Formats: sequence, C-alpha cells, structure tokens
Amino acid sequence: MSSSSKKQKKQRNKAFYKYLDNDRIYSCSKCHTHLAKHEELISKAFQGRLGRAFLFNSIENVILGKNEDRTLITGVHTVKDISCVSCRSVIGWKYVYAYQEDQKYKENKYIVEKTMLSKENNWDEQY
Repeated sequence: MSSSSKKQKKQRNKAFYKYLDNDRIYSCSKCHTHLAKHEELISKAFQGRLGRAFLFNSIENVILGKNEDRTLITGVHTVKDISCVSCRSVIGWKYVYAYQEDQKYKENKYIVEKTMLSKENNWDEQY
C-alpha cells in the first residue's frame, strides 16, 4: 500500500471520531477517546459488571454490539454492548428494551463502567 493510500485510509478512519468541545468530558480510560459531555450524565448510582457504573443520555465514539437479553439486578433487559471505537474495549452497554414498566426510562440510555472512564479538560474539585 502506498503512503498516500495509507494516509487516505487513516483520514477516513478519523472521520468516525467525534471531538467533544466542552469544559468537562468523559473519555475512555484506555485510549482517551471522547465519550460524553458531563451534561449527558443522568446518574452515578448504577451497578455494572465491574462495579460502579454511570448512566448517560448519549455517548459518542462507540460501536454497538448485537441485541442480547440479559438478566440484570433490575430484571431482564434487551441490551447491546458498547465498545470504544478507537481501542475496541467494551466499556458498558446500551439499554434497548426494558420488560418491566418501571424500567422503561432506561431505554435508549447507556451504562458505562466507572473504571472505563477518565475525566478530561477543566474539572474542578467541586465535581
């Protein structure tokens, strides 16, 4: 492959990454790819596979896995694993469907394991 072909391929791959321009950003703890603005955070009081997890309205720069019914602490949900688009680490899951009525608020929201998150930019001690 010529150097110009490699450069074009690299530029095409970068087009899938979204840079989040914000004071407080959550990023992948492995590769620091931007994942979410702080404003997208709904709750820090969730449980993931690895311990504490955060619930977000939206996430950027992730790859969605296949639908899978999974029994979680709050019942059965249809979920898709989410992986960082850059390093391919599984960072959490997306809620696709909640079978229980009181869990419907989670649909189309994202769980990200706390251990898979880093804080970027201007975080103050108060946060």
